[in-house]
Amino acid sequence: MIESMTPLFAVLTPLLAIPLIVAARRMPDVRESFTIMAALAAFALVASLVTQVDANTLVGSGSWEVVAGIELNLRVDQTGLYFGLIASGLWLVTCFYSIGYVRAHDEKNQTRYFASFAACVGSTLGVAFAGNLVTFLVFYEMLSLATYPLVIHSESPKAIRSGRKYLTYALTAGVLLMAAVIWTGVTVGNFDFKPGGIIEPDMLDAGSMRVLFLLFLAGVGVKAGLMPLHGWLPAAMVAPTPVSALLHAVAVVKSGVFGIIRVVGFVFGPETMHLYGLDGLLVFVAGTTIVLASCIALRQDNLKRRLAYSTVGHLSYIVLGIALLSRDGFAGGMLHMVNHATMKITLFFCAGAIMVHLHKDRVSQLDGIGRAMPWTMGAFAIGALGLAGVPPVNGFLSKWLLCEGATDIALIVLLTSGLLNAAYFFPIVHRAFFRAPSEEVAAKGEAPTIMVVPICFVAGLSVGLFFWPDLFLGMARDVAAAVFGKGAA
Repeated sequence: MIESMTPLFAVLTPLLAIPLIVAARRMPDVRESFTIMAALAAFALVASLVTQVDANTLVGSGSWEVVAGIELNLRVDQTGLYFGLIASGLWLVTCFYSIGYVRAHDEKNQTRYFASFAACVGSTLGVAFAGNLVTFLVFYEMLSLATYPLVIHSESPKAIRSGRKYLTYALTAGVLLMAAVIWTGVTVGNFDFKPGGIIEPDMLDAGSMRVLFLLFLAGVGVKAGLMPLHGWLPAAMVAPTPVSALLHAVAVVKSGVFGIIRVVGFVFGPETMHLYGLDGLLVFVAGTTIVLASCIALRQDNLKRRLAYSTVGHLSYIVLGIALLSRDGFAGGMLHMVNHATMKITLFFCAGAIMVHLHKDRVSQLDGIGRAMPWTMGAFAIGALGLAGVPPVNGFLSKWLLCEGATDIALIVLLTSGLLNAAYFFPIVHRAFFRAPSEEVAAKGEAPTIMVVPICFVAGLSVGLFFWPDLFLGMARDVAAAVFGKGAA
C-alpha cells in the first residue's frame, strides 16, 4: 500500500471550503468562485489517484484510533476510486449548473445551499474512501445530516415535512447499520473491507447470518431506494432541481448502492452470500423494485416524480447485478453506477431548466417545448434513450453486460423494465418535438446558456462513455475479478 495524504486532502477540500463559502455570503461571485475552486481541487486530487491505484495497489492516508481496537482510516482501492471519480466529477458540473439555476430562480438561502452541497460531497468522498466499516458508517451518517438542509431548502411546510420524512428514514437506517457494524466487528474481530468478504461461512449459524444481512440491507437499502424503503425519495423531490440531481445521480443514492457493493463483495463475499441464500433474497428485492418502480413511473404526471421513480428502478439494476454473484453481473452493476449517473443528471438538469425557464413541471404541459428549447430537449432525448438501453448511449453497455451475467428470471426483469422505460420516457420526447408549442412557450426560446452548457456536457458525456468506456469498464472488471477471484466465472 502507498502512503499518501491525497485521499485525506480530497475528503477535506470540500469541507474546508464551507467556512470560505459562508464568509463570502454577501459577495455571490466570490462565494461561487470558492465553490468552483473547491470542486476543481477535489476532482483533481481524486483524478490523480488513477495513476496510483490499481488491482494490486491501494493508497492510504493512515489510521486514527477512536477507542482501543476501533480505527478510522481512509484507504483507496479501485472500488472507492471508481465512486470517488463519479462523485467529484459530477459535483464540478453541478456547481456550474447550480449557479445558473439559483440565480435564474432567485433562490433564498443561497449560501446555505452551496455550503450544504460542499458538505454532502465531502461526506460522499469519505464514504468512497472509507477503509473499514466504522469509517464508512461515520461518513454515511454525516451525509444524511448534510443533505437535510438541502431537502428543506425552500422552508415551505411541504419541504419541512419531506425533510422530517427523509431524516426518519435515514437515521433509522443508520441505527440498524450501526448494529450490523458492531455485530460484524464482534464476530470477525476487525472491520476492514476485503475483496471476497471478511465473514467466513462458519462464523455464524444460518439464522444469525440472515439477520445480520437484513440489518445491513436495511441500513444501506434506504439510500439505495430499495422497496419498501424508498418512500423518502419521491418526497425529497420538493428540493431544488440541482439538489434532486445530487440526490439521484451523485451522492445519496449512489452511496446506498455503493454500500451494497461493499456489503456483498467486501463484507459477506460471494461464498457466504450463496451458501445462505442471501443472493436469492437480494435478487428478489431488486427485481421487484425494478418492475414496481417502472410501473409507478408510468402514472406520474409530475416530471420530477417520474424521474424519481425511474431512479428507484435503475438503482436496483445496480443491486441486481451485484446480487447475481457473477463477474459479468457485478461488473455490469458497477458500470451502471456511472452510466446511470451521467444519464440521470442530464434528465434532472433538463427538468430544472424547463421549470426555471418555462415554469412548467408536468409532463402534460410539455407540448412543443423541444422546438423552443432544442438543446435542452435534445439532451433529454439522449438521457431517455440511454436509460431505455438504446445505443449509442452508455446505458446500452451496462445493460448488455448485466444481461450477459443474468439468470433467466433476471433477464426477463431487465428486458421488461427496458420496455417500461421506453413507455414512460418516449412520450415526453414525442410531446416535446412532435406537438406544436403554445405562443408563450415559442416566445421564451432556449434556457440560459449557463444552464444549457452543463446540460449538453453531461449529455455528451453519456454518448462519449458509449464509445470510450475503457476506464470505468476496466475498473469495474478489475473489482469483479478481485471479489470473485481470478478464475471465477
